[in-house]
Amino acid sequence: MPEPPQSQPDRETAGVIAPPPLIFVSILAAGLATDFLVYRMPTGLPLLPRGLVSVVLTGLAILIVLAAWLHFRRAGTPVEPWRTSTALVTDGIYGWSRNPMYLAMVLFYLAIALAVNSLVTMLFLLPLLVLLHYGVIRREERYLERKFGAAYRSYRQRVRRWI
Repeated sequence: MPEPPQSQPDRETAGVIAPPPLIFVSILAAGLATDFLVYRMPTGLPLLPRGLVSVVLTGLAILIVLAAWLHFRRAGTPVEPWRTSTALVTDGIYGWSRNPMYLAMVLFYLAIALAVNSLVTMLFLLPLLVLLHYGVIRREERYLERKFGAAYRSYRQRVRRWI
């Protein structure tokens, strides 16, 4: 008896290289470890402004993640990009950014780098963004276009990737 055809995960999900929070935490840890164990490079910014900006960025990141998460929950679709999307979310915060959760993660990453006064960690943000762009976002975009077709193409034309 022939075996049933194997499902292709990249056809049913975005096929991201790794869970985005894991990517962020890994690169953040690498940046902090490099800064504190290999080559210490402070930002050169005074404590009070660094602290204030860090608090503001953290608060903004939390608000963005909560807004994005609530919209996904209301739409009944999973937040995790490694699961099958059941709805295209285009309203609320998704009317301003196609990737508000990743934007929030970047803001929180910067908040941590500022809080610990680590220029090296900030510099690690560049490879993180490249990895996120090619390993997650571009894969998600191809998947959403396959899954939602013209509706996603229209959304992509109306709303910027980041802000």
